[in-house]
Amino acid sequence: MKKSIKVLSSTALASVLLIGGALSAVADGAEYESIGTVKFKPYTGITEPVDPNNPDEEVKPENPDGSDPNAGTNGPLSIDFASSIHFGENEISNIDQTYYADPQKINITDTEGNVTQELRSNYVQISDNRGSNAGWTLKVKQEGQFTNDNTLNATLTGAQISMIDGNAFTNMTNVTAPVTTDIILDPNGAESLVMTATYKAGAGKWLDVFGQVEEVNGELKNTAITLSIPGSTPKDAVEYSTKLTWILTDSPTN
Repeated sequence: MKKSIKVLSSTALASVLLIGGALSAVADGAEYESIGTVKFKPYTGITEPVDPNNPDEEVKPENPDGSDPNAGTNGPLSIDFASSIHFGENEISNIDQTYYADPQKINITDTEGNVTQELRSNYVQISDNRGSNAGWTLKVKQEGQFTNDNTLNATLTGAQISMIDGNAFTNMTNVTAPVTTDIILDPNGAESLVMTATYKAGAGKWLDVFGQVEEVNGELKNTAITLSIPGSTPKDAVEYSTKLTWILTDSPTN
């Protein structure tokens, strides 16, 4: 008996090999890893003031006389804004008196460019954009007593500013807040602690907002910031002023 031997043509053989190869590729698999990176560096510009009621929204604060405040300081650890404080126009009194601060005026611009003015609690704003989480300390000092050199009774002897009920606000998440402190200013220039952030605290933008705006005798005032003046202090019918210096350092207070 003759045996029959079938020989595949080259075309048919190639088809079988291709099919086998395709099946092998489907059955096999592999994994490969790549990476994604992003790097940050300290911010060196000026951070604009924001709304104490909405720390995500930049605003334009005004000084009590309607002028623009000083620009914030440069650098990754900066003082962005601090309210100037006006205690209003008051009648001369010969008994002890306590006067309340006028609220902070801010100008808010909407998406269509319209500007509205609103009142907020007085506040100070700082930013820590160093990325080191090293902590910081904010202090303030009064550069001398309330004075007016163009009048007979040039100094408001015994006048004293108090700033209480400070609350730390931020738009940051999962960050330890700085600690706020009630302040009684020393007109002789001693520094008073305002806020302190320990190591690993206080990163990002922080506002110390003093008290709240409320109605007092028909006027909107901030009762958390007061000026106490003895009745025995002579007062002339002029405006007296003093200067507050805010000091931010890169080491937390122990």
